[in-house]
Amino acid sequence: MVQPLRVALAGLGVVGGGVVKLLDANRALIERRAGRPIEIVAVSARDRHRDRGVDLSRFDWADDAGSLAARDDVDVVVELVGGADGPALTLARATLARGKAFVTANKAMVAHHGIELARAAEAAGAAFKYEAAVAGGIPVIKGLREGAAANEIGRVYGILNGTCNYILTTMEAAGRDFAGVLAEAQALGYAEADPSFDIDGVDAAHKLAILASLAFGTTLDFASVAIAGIRPILAADIAEAAALGYRVRLVGLAEAGPKGLLQRVHPCLVPQDHPLAHVQGSMNAVVAEGNFVGRLFFEGRGAGEGPTASAVVADLIDIARREYGAPFAMPVDSLDERAPAPRGERRGRAYLRFTVADRPGVLAELAAAMRDAGVSIASLIQRGAAADGSVLVAMVTHECAERCVTDALARLEGSQSLAGKPLLMHILDV
Repeated sequence: MVQPLRVALAGLGVVGGGVVKLLDANRALIERRAGRPIEIVAVSARDRHRDRGVDLSRFDWADDAGSLAARDDVDVVVELVGGADGPALTLARATLARGKAFVTANKAMVAHHGIELARAAEAAGAAFKYEAAVAGGIPVIKGLREGAAANEIGRVYGILNGTCNYILTTMEAAGRDFAGVLAEAQALGYAEADPSFDIDGVDAAHKLAILASLAFGTTLDFASVAIAGIRPILAADIAEAAALGYRVRLVGLAEAGPKGLLQRVHPCLVPQDHPLAHVQGSMNAVVAEGNFVGRLFFEGRGAGEGPTASAVVADLIDIARREYGAPFAMPVDSLDERAPAPRGERRGRAYLRFTVADRPGVLAELAAAMRDAGVSIASLIQRGAAADGSVLVAMVTHECAERCVTDALARLEGSQSLAGKPLLMHILDV
């Protein structure tokens, strides 16, 4: 009889429950594809008595998740606890130190400690798999690590956070402002009670750092990701973008060039004919550009019980088949230490929105700041005064070095003409 792959599962939240359900529902199919059964033998979570909608009585229960790594009847530990450090990292280290396979959906831990864990996995000859950590059920990790392995990737970018995309596309469809749509997203379960990691871009930045390492063969460098979130975006910005032929999306972008590695998460204007402009609701999408394969486009659900559980079980099937290689597509010692690229030297176009006092000379002051910084204005729109007397001014620049736009905004700091902080969004020119 073929020996089953014996699994210990730490964390029984939405995704953990989904893994149990998926293994039950597709048991025969999974066994045929894996070449042997995949069986959960032990589980651990904070609350033993919570009803999760699945029968857990058939599994051994461990009050201490860390004990799962030491069990002789476990071949692979699946970590769905979360958090960059703490119990999740302790469990990862203990599992790999014992030469057992380790699977996680924890993008924060991989972004911060992935190189350490990959090195431990290589030393032990064990699998370290994390398909579910980026873009949920979309097989983008496998796509970059295996499907595009023969290509030099020049750029990888995409919509990496479903909460932000839901908020922005709802604002777009309904003409509503950020705060009300965020509250609705929280009520519907699309946003956490504390949504900071999502709406401030940190979650997307974790995923981008992982994608950049895989795409470019570089060490993980989360600290060098420039991050801007979607809090400042108004319904008026989305309307102006639409009038100009764009849609607003939170985009994670990584580029490898001769001057280093650029990594940035920021809201930007996406041309309406670009595939990312048509990614709606809580969907995710990733684009990778290879020198032989051309543009690859991956789209699907980036979170939730079913998609994320699907990615976890796909990793388990690979382990059951003994199909796994270096966690970051090449041995850790082969990864490049790439310096961060100087962001100011990147050339592109930008959208700028100013809230200004409704009085003579304001537009001339804005134009003078742009002129003195070497920024040429392609278009400018001024809307009527609001009830408080302020006016929205939106402009799009011609292509220039990004440092020039930054310089122009610095020249306007402290101006009595400004009634609020300007908003800068880059235009996606790819």
